[in-house]
Amino acid sequence: MAKSQQQSDVSSRRRLARRLPLVGAAAAGSVLLLAGPAFAHVSVQPAGPAAKGGFATVNFKVPNEKDDASTVKLEVTLPTDHPLASVMPQPVPGWKVSVTKAKLAKPIEMEGEKITEAPSKITWTADGKGVEPGQFQQFPVSVGQLPKDADQVVFKALQTYDDKEVVRWIEPTKEGGPEPENPAPVLKLGPAEEDGHGAAGADDKSGATTGMKSTAAASDASASDTTARVLGAIGIVVGIIGVGFGVFAGRRRSA
Repeated sequence: MAKSQQQSDVSSRRRLARRLPLVGAAAAGSVLLLAGPAFAHVSVQPAGPAAKGGFATVNFKVPNEKDDASTVKLEVTLPTDHPLASVMPQPVPGWKVSVTKAKLAKPIEMEGEKITEAPSKITWTADGKGVEPGQFQQFPVSVGQLPKDADQVVFKALQTYDDKEVVRWIEPTKEGGPEPENPAPVLKLGPAEEDGHGAAGADDKSGATTGMKSTAAASDASASDTTARVLGAIGIVVGIIGVGFGVFAGRRRSA
Protein backbone atom coordinates (compact mmCIF):
# COMPACT_ATOMS: atom_id res chain seq x y z
CA MET A 1 0.00 0.00 0.00
CA ALA A 2 2.81 2.40 0.94
CA LYS A 3 4.62 1.74 -2.33
CA SER A 4 1.40 2.24 -4.31
CA GLN A 5 0.72 5.54 -2.52
CA GLN A 6 4.28 6.71 -3.19
CA GLN A 7 3.94 5.90 -6.88
CA SER A 8 0.63 7.80 -6.96
CA ASP A 9 2.26 10.87 -5.35
CA VAL A 10 5.11 10.81 -7.85
CA SER A 11 2.65 10.53 -10.74
CA SER A 12 0.56 13.46 -9.39
CA ARG A 13 3.68 15.59 -8.96
CA ARG A 14 4.74 14.95 -12.54
CA ARG A 15 1.29 15.82 -13.93
CA LEU A 16 1.24 19.05 -11.90
CA ALA A 17 4.73 19.98 -13.08
CA ARG A 18 3.63 19.54 -16.69
CA ARG A 19 0.44 21.57 -16.27
CA LEU A 20 1.72 24.56 -14.29
CA PRO A 21 3.87 26.08 -17.10
CA LEU A 22 0.94 25.77 -19.50
CA VAL A 23 -1.52 27.36 -17.06
CA GLY A 24 0.95 30.12 -16.21
CA ALA A 25 1.64 30.88 -19.86
CA ALA A 26 -2.09 30.97 -20.62
CA ALA A 27 -2.71 33.35 -17.74
CA ALA A 28 0.10 35.68 -18.77
CA GLY A 29 -1.08 35.59 -22.38
CA SER A 30 -4.61 36.47 -21.33
CA VAL A 31 -3.40 39.46 -19.35
CA LEU A 32 -1.31 40.74 -22.24
CA LEU A 33 -4.17 40.25 -24.69
CA LEU A 34 -6.50 42.20 -22.44
CA ALA A 35 -3.91 44.94 -21.99
CA GLY A 36 -3.20 45.22 -25.73
CA PRO A 37 -6.33 47.12 -26.87
CA ALA A 38 -5.78 49.80 -24.23
CA PHE A 39 -2.44 50.67 -25.84
CA ALA A 40 -3.75 50.50 -29.41
CA HIS A 41 -6.34 53.28 -29.28
CA VAL A 42 -5.70 56.79 -30.53
CA SER A 43 -6.45 58.90 -27.47
CA VAL A 44 -6.31 62.48 -26.20
CA GLN A 45 -4.75 63.28 -22.84
CA PRO A 46 -4.56 66.66 -21.06
CA ALA A 47 -1.09 67.88 -20.11
CA GLY A 48 -2.51 69.59 -17.03
CA PRO A 49 -5.89 70.95 -15.96
CA ALA A 50 -8.44 70.98 -18.77
CA ALA A 51 -10.98 73.31 -17.21
CA LYS A 52 -14.36 74.24 -18.62
CA GLY A 53 -14.18 77.58 -20.43
CA GLY A 54 -10.38 77.62 -20.30
CA PHE A 55 -7.32 76.92 -22.43
CA ALA A 56 -5.32 73.69 -22.20
CA THR A 57 -2.53 71.76 -23.86
CA VAL A 58 -3.51 68.25 -24.90
CA ASN A 59 -1.60 65.36 -26.43
CA PHE A 60 -3.03 63.15 -29.15
CA LYS A 61 -1.35 59.80 -28.51
CA VAL A 62 -0.99 57.52 -31.55
CA PRO A 63 0.27 53.96 -30.96
CA ASN A 64 1.12 51.74 -33.92
CA GLU A 65 -1.00 48.58 -33.67
CA LYS A 66 0.42 46.84 -36.78
CA ASP A 67 3.52 44.68 -37.10
CA ASP A 68 4.16 45.25 -40.79
CA ALA A 69 3.32 48.93 -41.46
CA SER A 70 4.02 52.42 -40.09
CA THR A 71 1.57 55.20 -39.28
CA VAL A 72 2.25 58.05 -41.68
CA LYS A 73 -0.77 60.31 -41.22
CA LEU A 74 -3.13 61.48 -38.47
CA GLU A 75 -6.24 63.56 -39.08
CA VAL A 76 -8.15 64.93 -36.10
CA THR A 77 -11.59 66.43 -36.70
CA LEU A 78 -12.46 69.15 -34.20
CA PRO A 79 -15.93 69.42 -32.65
CA THR A 80 -18.57 71.55 -34.35
CA ASP A 81 -21.04 71.64 -31.45
CA HIS A 82 -18.43 73.47 -29.34
CA PRO A 83 -16.00 75.11 -31.82
CA LEU A 84 -12.44 75.73 -30.61
CA ALA A 85 -11.46 79.19 -31.84
CA SER A 86 -7.80 78.80 -30.84
CA VAL A 87 -5.83 75.73 -32.00
CA MET A 88 -2.01 75.81 -32.06
CA PRO A 89 -0.10 72.58 -32.74
CA GLN A 90 3.39 72.22 -31.34
CA PRO A 91 5.99 71.25 -33.98
CA VAL A 92 6.85 67.54 -33.94
CA PRO A 93 10.16 66.49 -35.56
CA GLY A 94 9.61 64.35 -38.63
CA TRP A 95 6.03 65.55 -39.17
CA LYS A 96 4.33 68.31 -41.15
CA VAL A 97 1.17 69.82 -39.70
CA SER A 98 -1.66 71.86 -41.18
CA VAL A 99 -4.83 73.33 -39.67
CA THR A 100 -8.00 73.60 -41.76
CA LYS A 101 -10.61 76.24 -40.91
CA ALA A 102 -14.31 76.37 -41.69
CA LYS A 103 -17.06 78.98 -41.49
CA LEU A 104 -19.26 78.73 -38.42
CA ALA A 105 -23.01 78.40 -38.84
CA LYS A 106 -23.36 80.58 -35.75
CA PRO A 107 -20.61 83.07 -34.76
CA ILE A 108 -19.13 82.71 -31.28
CA GLU A 109 -17.46 85.21 -28.96
CA MET A 110 -14.07 84.76 -27.34
CA GLU A 111 -12.63 87.42 -25.04
CA GLY A 112 -15.02 90.03 -26.43
CA GLU A 113 -14.27 89.26 -30.08
CA LYS A 114 -16.78 87.78 -32.52
CA ILE A 115 -15.43 84.68 -34.28
CA THR A 116 -16.99 83.70 -37.63
CA GLU A 117 -14.66 80.81 -38.51
CA ALA A 118 -12.79 78.23 -36.48
CA PRO A 119 -10.36 75.34 -36.99
CA SER A 120 -12.17 72.22 -38.15
CA LYS A 121 -9.33 69.73 -38.67
CA ILE A 122 -5.66 69.17 -37.84
CA THR A 123 -3.58 66.98 -40.15
CA TRP A 124 -0.13 65.58 -39.36
CA THR A 125 1.79 63.97 -42.23
CA ALA A 126 5.10 62.16 -41.78
CA ASP A 127 8.01 63.37 -43.85
CA GLY A 128 10.13 60.48 -42.59
CA LYS A 129 9.46 56.96 -41.34
CA GLY A 130 6.43 57.89 -39.26
CA VAL A 131 5.35 55.79 -36.28
CA GLU A 132 7.00 52.43 -36.80
CA PRO A 133 5.78 49.07 -35.40
CA GLY A 134 6.18 48.83 -31.64
CA GLN A 135 6.28 52.63 -31.23
CA PHE A 136 3.93 55.50 -30.45
CA GLN A 137 3.96 59.24 -31.08
CA GLN A 138 2.39 62.19 -29.26
CA PHE A 139 1.12 65.33 -30.96
CA PRO A 140 0.75 68.30 -28.54
CA VAL A 141 -1.84 70.99 -29.28
CA SER A 142 -2.88 74.13 -27.39
CA VAL A 143 -6.68 74.51 -27.57
CA GLY A 144 -9.29 76.94 -26.29
CA GLN A 145 -11.63 78.07 -25.24
CA LEU A 146 -13.02 74.79 -24.03
CA PRO A 147 -16.82 74.64 -23.66
CA LYS A 148 -18.29 75.95 -20.41
CA ASP A 149 -21.42 73.81 -20.45
CA ALA A 150 -20.02 70.36 -21.27
CA ASP A 151 -18.18 67.69 -19.30
CA GLN A 152 -16.14 66.44 -22.24
CA VAL A 153 -15.00 67.17 -25.78
CA VAL A 154 -15.17 64.40 -28.37
CA PHE A 155 -12.74 64.34 -31.28
CA LYS A 156 -12.67 62.02 -34.30
CA ALA A 157 -9.41 60.70 -35.68
CA LEU A 158 -8.25 58.89 -38.81
CA GLN A 159 -5.00 56.93 -38.60
CA THR A 160 -3.38 56.12 -41.96
CA TYR A 161 -0.68 53.49 -42.47
CA ASP A 162 1.88 53.32 -45.27
CA ASP A 163 0.10 50.23 -46.64
CA LYS A 164 -2.90 52.52 -47.32
CA GLU A 165 -5.05 51.12 -44.50
CA VAL A 166 -7.08 53.76 -42.65
CA VAL A 167 -8.35 53.13 -39.12
CA ARG A 168 -11.31 55.35 -38.21
CA TRP A 169 -11.37 56.22 -34.50
CA ILE A 170 -14.84 57.77 -34.62
CA GLU A 171 -17.24 55.60 -32.59
CA PRO A 172 -18.90 57.25 -29.55
CA THR A 173 -18.56 55.60 -26.16
CA LYS A 174 -21.89 55.31 -24.35
CA GLU A 175 -21.82 55.84 -20.60
CA GLY A 176 -22.17 52.52 -18.80
CA GLY A 177 -21.84 50.56 -22.04
CA PRO A 178 -18.98 48.51 -23.46
CA GLU A 179 -16.15 50.28 -25.21
CA PRO A 180 -16.58 50.21 -29.00
CA GLU A 181 -13.98 48.65 -31.25
CA ASN A 182 -12.77 52.03 -32.57
CA PRO A 183 -13.62 54.63 -29.89
CA ALA A 184 -13.26 58.33 -30.65
CA PRO A 185 -10.75 60.22 -28.46
CA VAL A 186 -12.50 61.91 -25.52
CA LEU A 187 -11.13 64.82 -23.46
CA LYS A 188 -12.65 65.01 -19.98
CA LEU A 189 -13.13 68.53 -18.62
CA GLY A 190 -12.70 69.70 -15.04
CA PRO A 191 -14.39 72.52 -13.10
CA ALA A 192 -14.02 76.05 -14.46
CA GLU A 193 -11.15 78.14 -13.11
CA GLU A 194 -11.71 81.65 -11.77
CA ASP A 195 -9.49 83.30 -14.39
CA GLY A 196 -11.40 81.56 -17.20
CA HIS A 197 -8.23 80.17 -18.77
CA GLY A 198 -7.44 77.21 -16.55
CA ALA A 199 -4.45 76.86 -14.28
CA ALA A 200 -2.08 76.49 -17.22
CA GLY A 201 -3.57 79.31 -19.24
CA ALA A 202 -0.44 81.43 -19.75
CA ASP A 203 1.72 78.60 -21.02
CA ASP A 204 -1.11 77.08 -23.07
CA LYS A 205 -1.50 80.32 -25.07
CA SER A 206 2.16 80.24 -26.01
CA GLY A 207 1.90 76.52 -26.78
CA ALA A 208 5.59 75.82 -26.26
CA THR A 209 6.67 75.44 -22.61
CA THR A 210 3.65 73.47 -21.48
CA GLY A 211 3.77 71.25 -24.55
CA MET A 212 7.33 70.13 -23.85
CA LYS A 213 6.55 69.44 -20.18
CA SER A 214 3.41 67.56 -21.13
CA THR A 215 5.21 65.27 -23.54
CA ALA A 216 7.70 64.21 -20.86
CA ALA A 217 4.94 63.73 -18.27
CA ALA A 218 2.82 61.67 -20.63
CA SER A 219 5.82 59.50 -21.53
CA ASP A 220 6.51 58.84 -17.83
CA ALA A 221 2.85 57.96 -17.30
CA SER A 222 2.94 55.55 -20.26
CA ALA A 223 6.07 53.86 -18.92
CA SER A 224 4.52 53.50 -15.46
CA ASP A 225 1.35 52.04 -16.96
CA THR A 226 3.33 49.46 -18.95
CA THR A 227 5.36 48.46 -15.87
CA ALA A 228 2.20 48.04 -13.80
CA ARG A 229 0.62 45.78 -16.40
CA VAL A 230 3.72 43.59 -16.70
CA LEU A 231 3.99 43.26 -12.90
CA GLY A 232 0.30 42.41 -12.78
CA ALA A 233 0.79 39.60 -15.31
CA ILE A 234 3.74 38.22 -13.33
CA GLY A 235 1.71 38.37 -10.12
CA ILE A 236 -1.13 36.36 -11.67
CA VAL A 237 1.25 33.66 -12.92
CA VAL A 238 2.98 33.40 -9.51
CA GLY A 239 -0.42 33.20 -7.80
CA ILE A 240 -1.57 30.37 -10.06
CA ILE A 241 1.62 28.43 -9.40
CA GLY A 242 1.17 28.95 -5.65
CA VAL A 243 -2.41 27.68 -5.78
CA GLY A 244 -1.29 24.63 -7.75
CA PHE A 245 1.37 23.70 -5.23
CA GLY A 246 -1.09 24.34 -2.40
CA VAL A 247 -3.56 21.90 -3.90
CA PHE A 248 -0.84 19.32 -4.39
CA ALA A 249 0.38 19.71 -0.79
CA GLY A 250 -3.18 19.41 0.47
CA ARG A 251 -3.64 16.13 -1.40
CA ARG A 252 -0.47 14.73 0.14
CA ARG A 253 -1.60 15.68 3.66
CA SER A 254 -5.04 14.17 3.16
CA ALA A 255 -3.45 11.01 1.79
